[in-house]
Amino acid sequence: MKASRIAAAGAAAGITVLALSAPAFAHVTVQPEGTAAKGGYAVVDFKVPNERDNASTTKLEVTFPTDHPLASVMPEPVPGWKIDITRSTLDKPLEMHGEKISEAVTKVTWTADGDGIKAGFFQKFPVSIGTLPEDTDQLVFKALQTYSNKEVVRWIEVPQEGKEEPDNPAPVLELSAASEDGHHGSSDDKASDAESAENASAETAADSGSSDGTDTTARVLGIVGIVVGAAGVAYGVLAGRRRTDA
Repeated sequence: MKASRIAAAGAAAGITVLALSAPAFAHVTVQPEGTAAKGGYAVVDFKVPNERDNASTTKLEVTFPTDHPLASVMPEPVPGWKIDITRSTLDKPLEMHGEKISEAVTKVTWTADGDGIKAGFFQKFPVSIGTLPEDTDQLVFKALQTYSNKEVVRWIEVPQEGKEEPDNPAPVLELSAASEDGHHGSSDDKASDAESAENASAETAADSGSSDGTDTTARVLGIVGIVVGAAGVAYGVLAGRRRTDA
């Protein structure tokens, strides 16, 4: 009895160790190069691992959010991949920075010209995006990963806070707080810069005036010295003559 219990316990422990040591499956993810601050621009990388031993990844389709459309979407060229950008008319135009946005990029597709992403490798697909919305903390990019054997993995399940991660989670970009200094100076910053420039000009003018005054004083003293010296020489000559006449 004891032997059987020990064996059962050992088997359970072995299964637990194997479960803990088994590598977690990699997913298609999106991460910023640096920070992705609200109201600004960012370069983000869509990281695509190849999870199949018998096929390569030959296509990636990323759907961009339409509830928070991005006015600027510029993919970086990736050697060995063709890029297609899809723009669509929004059902409900949104207002951003005082302008109505009726059309935006809704999908970017990368298609391999050659073998694509082979087994045991991954590929990054960089995209410059902006301006990032200020009324949300994250952006969801649903993605489709196509393999050379025609298999399609749909990374479209939106993770829910407080719940377990779904089997095929969609890439989620977390947005940080808006930068205080930002990329564009505010009116207060410009006024401060103008004031600093004015103060610098005044200091330069003051230094220039002080330098001019010093030069003028030196010239006057030089002339006075010359006149005094000449007078002394003339006095000496006259005194010499008087002595000779005497």
